[in-house]
Amino acid sequence: MTIKTFTFNPFMENTYVAYDETKECVIIDPGCVTETEQKTLQQFISDNKLTVRHLINTHLHLDHSFGNLFVEKAYGILAKAHNADAFLLQQISAQAEAFGMHYDERPELRSFLTEKDTVKFGNVTLTVIHVPGHSPGSLCFYDAASATLFAGDVLFQGSIGRTDLPKGNYEQLIDGIGKKLFVLPDDTTVYCGHGPTTTIGYEKVYNPYL
Repeated sequence: MTIKTFTFNPFMENTYVAYDETKECVIIDPGCVTETEQKTLQQFISDNKLTVRHLINTHLHLDHSFGNLFVEKAYGILAKAHNADAFLLQQISAQAEAFGMHYDERPELRSFLTEKDTVKFGNVTLTVIHVPGHSPGSLCFYDAASATLFAGDVLFQGSIGRTDLPKGNYEQLIDGIGKKLFVLPDDTTVYCGHGPTTTIGYEKVYNPYL
């Protein structure tokens, strides 16, 4: 699996395009909010002759879902996320205004993922892990074959997702990380929703929250 990282929007959110030798790909958390960012994502997919099979969200906070409608329209697919986060899309315009941004589109969630579902593209299978706490529907996507985890805002290098947002829960997040993520191999590479990559082994030793 090859992974391309883009850092989009004022929140410096990580958008990922993952693909393999078949040229099938998945887009994870399209945070592209400006036309320039949208074109950057689309150009990479075009230049590499990729076929987009899935659009998946680790969660539906605005910085991770700004580009959902764009990707849906551009590639004729529906975004997939956990239904517990659907309420966040209804608040996206108000959230944007609170940060001094204008966003008047109305994305909807019509395709759902939950614990132990799988997302397949090419020869890659991502397994869905539900780790609520940052948001009620926060998901991670794990590829056992390459020991790769897309963690969204659940786990960061040296930190964890904030839990003071609507329906966040600190105890639930800590419990979920310990029981569902820290059981993965130590050499698992963690692709985070913001900031650099890390590993499960590193976070077990050095993460002050855990």
